[in-house]
Amino acid sequence: MKNRLNYRLARTFCLFNIIALCFVSGFDASAKSKHKKYVVTEFGSVNDGITINTLAIQTLINKVNKRGGGTIVFPTGEYLSGSLLMKSNVNLYLEKDAILLGSINPLDYPQVDMPGRPKLPSRDDNSQMAFLVAHKANDFTISGEGKIDGQGRALALTIDSLYHAGELVDPKYSTRRNRPHETARPKLFRFSQCNNVNILNLNLWNASCWGLSFELCKNLTLDSLKVVNRAYWNNDGMDITDCTNVRITNCDVDSADDGICLKSYYPGYCNDSIYIANCTIRSSASAIKFGTASYGGFKNVSIKNINIYDTFRSAIAIESVDGGVIENIEVSNIVAENTGNAIFIRLGHRDGKKPGRIKNIYIHDIKVQVPFGIPDLAYDMRGPAVNFFHNPLPSSISGIPGHLVEDVMIENIEITYPGRSSKGMAYVPLSRLNMVPERIKSYPEFTMFGELPAWAFYVRHVKGITVKNVNLKLENEDYRPAFVFDQVEDIEMDQVKLPAVKHKQVVLKETKEVKLSSDLEGKKKEL
Repeated sequence: MKNRLNYRLARTFCLFNIIALCFVSGFDASAKSKHKKYVVTEFGSVNDGITINTLAIQTLINKVNKRGGGTIVFPTGEYLSGSLLMKSNVNLYLEKDAILLGSINPLDYPQVDMPGRPKLPSRDDNSQMAFLVAHKANDFTISGEGKIDGQGRALALTIDSLYHAGELVDPKYSTRRNRPHETARPKLFRFSQCNNVNILNLNLWNASCWGLSFELCKNLTLDSLKVVNRAYWNNDGMDITDCTNVRITNCDVDSADDGICLKSYYPGYCNDSIYIANCTIRSSASAIKFGTASYGGFKNVSIKNINIYDTFRSAIAIESVDGGVIENIEVSNIVAENTGNAIFIRLGHRDGKKPGRIKNIYIHDIKVQVPFGIPDLAYDMRGPAVNFFHNPLPSSISGIPGHLVEDVMIENIEITYPGRSSKGMAYVPLSRLNMVPERIKSYPEFTMFGELPAWAFYVRHVKGITVKNVNLKLENEDYRPAFVFDQVEDIEMDQVKLPAVKHKQVVLKETKEVKLSSDLEGKKKEL
């Protein structure tokens, strides 16, 4: 499975490079205009941080586009603006100490009409408002040594105040947590159906909602970015929706919601050929997440060399709950410290005509430390806490009856758990494993089942799982077994190191085709 996945990824990125070379070789006389520079202060923009420059900057973007392209340069200073619509062949370059500031007036962020987008089965959180917007704009780069700051908290609080003052009629105000709905708050970037886009080297700060949002794009490169998106709620770092040929490398993401999130809103589309590497992530939700929107799917994804810290939920969350297909995923070389959960894989049926599929998942060379306390305690905008008191939760891999997660390999893993669980807290006896709810239609989260009967891995409704060269550690005693396999087919465990405890550490219920290495035979207990 590993070789097949690597081959597909290599073939995909080789094709991408060929396309890129053909594009470069096809330059003609119009290339001269594409290399021309336009300094914004020479075209009416004022860099005092007070003057609103929306009209001046947008007029320049339109002019450069009509002339065949070029680069708009922002010298040192602060440029206040409302929403800007990107155009093909128009680059933005921010020099050192140049800051593009988002307006805190919500009226400066209109909804942008984007005809030709596929029909959405769900419109819960998919608005087209953003500081930088692009629709069917191709071949452009946003880069430099400067900063783009959406001033998200001030903007969100303005939206909140205007709603209560009766000035905003329908901002979809959420009564659940008493804040404006995410569709009423602009993102930092919202790019749809764009090709050949590069976002490079910048500091990107504080949307009032998601940070960088890309959908239905092809040939997208995000490199050497510092993304800080902690101003308000729903502050994802990056969201990649149904895109093809995406590289996210050398990025530092600090977000109040999911760090790097792959989404799929469109049946018949998917995220395909995604490469994420050499990034650092801090998140008050999950660091890297597939879903929750999962209508189309995710395939041929490679994630490697990621450092994760102070993350409340999962280091890696792979979820299909809306009918999407997830296949050929490789995750490797992950170091996660002070993180609430290591691995969460979930196949459910929240929406869609039928459940999707999760198959061919290879997770290897990972080291995770799970604390007893709250990992994101130091955040000023912490994610919503769970609504029950519980023991520390294990990693979980779970399908639903009749729909199994297939072919998962966990190899070269070290996870340190805190232990300290108490039988007095929502105790689930091994003789009553059916007490663990299925929650087939629930929102997927590592806390979704409540109390779980294992301290390291809980596995249910899975076909084909290999656990090899795994070292599981406990900082304190835990009364539960390390592994619980419930209705699982084809289990192979080899070179699994467990702490020396008095009770059994591997529990099997309604399982078949089980192969355990000799070091585990003495720890096995079958129900």
